Amino acid sequence: MPLPFCLGLLALGALLLKCRYRRAGWSTLALGVAVLTLASWGPVAERLLLPLETRYPALQDLPETPPAEAVVVLGGGWRPDAPWSSVGRLNDSSAIRLTEGIRLWRQAPDLPLIVTGASHDPEEAPIARGYGEAAKTFGVPEARLRMLDRATDTGQEAQAVRKALGEGATVVLVTSASHMPRAMRHFQKAGLNPVAAPTHYLLDVGKQHSLGYWLPSARHLHKTERALYEALGLLVVEAEH
Repeated sequence: MPLPFCLGLLALGALLLKCRYRRAGWSTLALGVAVLTLASWGPVAERLLLPLETRYPALQDLPETPPAEAVVVLGGGWRPDAPWSSVGRLNDSSAIRLTEGIRLWRQAPDLPLIVTGASHDPEEAPIARGYGEAAKTFGVPEARLRMLDRATDTGQEAQAVRKALGEGATVVLVTSASHMPRAMRHFQKAGLNPVAAPTHYLLDVGKQHSLGYWLPSARHLHKTERALYEALGLLVVEAEH
């Protein structure tokens, strides 16, 4: 990721200066600052994220052919021990994913709403359970909820959905737009027929003329990190199946 990489360059540059390698030290420091500035700059961050978030268009309505057999909301993050409401315990991406999933599910409320995701910490309650609690407060009946709470990554989530619905099932797949290309590959590799329903966009559409777009910021750095993380994830999809 760019931040620790650049901090490593800065530390190396400082060490080289201390060891009296002045030319190499200043060059390394300059490289660290340059890379960090570019990674935090709107035009660079948005250019890296654009191919991921625009690969699949937003889904306004459920597909008619082939008909969907379920709406699937992929896991994210939450704070199960926080003294807040069931919705407040979901992080930003999880809350947006669940809201989009419920919006689509309401178009065909006879379908199951499948929520997925476990925690890497065995002591922590799975995100699927958090999704289920929040979905009930939005009026989703328990009979329509299916919580697949043992999968800890996207590949395992795809396998869990295939096991629940069978190979070849058509599912409406809800996840963050930047994560959607990798999620689609996992679900296709698992033998399912996913229909992309991206949400939680990070791109600043229509803000290219604002001052904040052109100034380096932590918000833009997060976009660069997201793009690099998903690009690396796409490279290892084949190895996971």
